[in-house]
Amino acid sequence: MAEAFGWGALGASALLIGALVAYQLAPGRGLIAVVMALGTGLLIGSVSFELVDEALKTQTVAWVGLLVLVGGAVFTVGDWLLDRHGASQRKDPAGGQAEGLPLAIVLGSVLDGIPESFVLGLTVLQGGVSVSLLAGVLLSNLPEGMASSSGLKAAGWPRGRVVLMWSAVTLVSAVSAAAGYRLLDPASGTTGALVQAFAAGALLAMLADTLLPEAYKVE
Repeated sequence: MAEAFGWGALGASALLIGALVAYQLAPGRGLIAVVMALGTGLLIGSVSFELVDEALKTQTVAWVGLLVLVGGAVFTVGDWLLDRHGASQRKDPAGGQAEGLPLAIVLGSVLDGIPESFVLGLTVLQGGVSVSLLAGVLLSNLPEGMASSSGLKAAGWPRGRVVLMWSAVTLVSAVSAAAGYRLLDPASGTTGALVQAFAAGALLAMLADTLLPEAYKVE
């Protein structure tokens, strides 16, 4: 479990690195969009081959499909509730965060990081962390950190506050990866397969609801 915690922290640390880059170098919007889209593609492939495909080995298509939908719905509802309280512009590089509540922005960022970290913990059970999944997490988190932090900088957030926020997100992501290690064990039969499908749905919803739209908007 400690190994999963470490990989989760590593994947989420790209958010913190992205924040530091945004405050020091002010990266271009086009570059942010390209890296976001590349990371999203890698994560979609990982969901297909390392979650859904594995779940189908011990469960029917109907059950897996249902839990994917449930996972996606749970994430979407949570994201919608946070958006209503001011987190909808948390990835806006132009400073839209100024209109939202700081707590909602932090909680929204935490919510975004949970599904991918949860799934990352599973791959440690399969003999070692998935290189493709880890690369996808890093390549999605780095531009996310840059885009969101550019907006937070424009909204007047001091660098120390932003670093503290991403440090908290990194810690939660590491704990989520450790939880994924415990709960997504393929050897646990029905429960393991259904949780895999649920996590796949949540991760797909995160990509479709927050990451891809922001990549398109930035581009």
